Amino acid sequence: MPANPKSGKPDEETVVFTIGHSNHPAEAFAALLKRQGIEVLADVRSIPSSRRNPQFNRKALADDLGRRGIAYLFLGKELGAKAPDPSCYRDGRVSYDLIAARPEFRVGLDRVLAEASAHRVALMCAEKEPLDCHRTILVSRHLKKHGARVRHILADGRIEEHADTERRILDATGETAPPLLASMEDGAAALDRAYAARERRMAAPAPGKS
Repeated sequence: MPANPKSGKPDEETVVFTIGHSNHPAEAFAALLKRQGIEVLADVRSIPSSRRNPQFNRKALADDLGRRGIAYLFLGKELGAKAPDPSCYRDGRVSYDLIAARPEFRVGLDRVLAEASAHRVALMCAEKEPLDCHRTILVSRHLKKHGARVRHILADGRIEEHADTERRILDATGETAPPLLASMEDGAAALDRAYAARERRMAAPAPGKS
């Protein structure tokens, strides 16, 4: 069990938050982070810019957060959903399984986990709804596999535990959560199907395709 550098005591769990910037004003977005004591914002957008919301362009965001005492970390190359590698695309669309198999993806996960062992970290992408974003369907899914507790900061400031998010993924895709007496394999298979269905809704097309 890793030790917390701040206290010297072992951590019971590693907690990682996520958030979507949506169209929040900079002040409101920072307030959402401050409410949860976030110290590091890890940007997992492949392209860290927004024409509609320029306050979330990489430099503007990093500068604004820095003035508020929040560090900015760009991890879009490692954990983004639009991989530049052509081998990450299947049937004309990006494959999250293929992205997750890249060594760079594991490097990104390890960086998040290392930061989260010492600081309050939030992953950021653009989408307001966790179910519509790769920060949930790709990155959070694998953080959970590595033992992290993922908590989603919703647009109204409420916190949704990833277990509750996964129940919503099952509902949204028409999968039925297995009864209590069902096997763990049945439950895992249903959730895998639900993740795959959600991925199909949002996976980016290969470059040059629409």
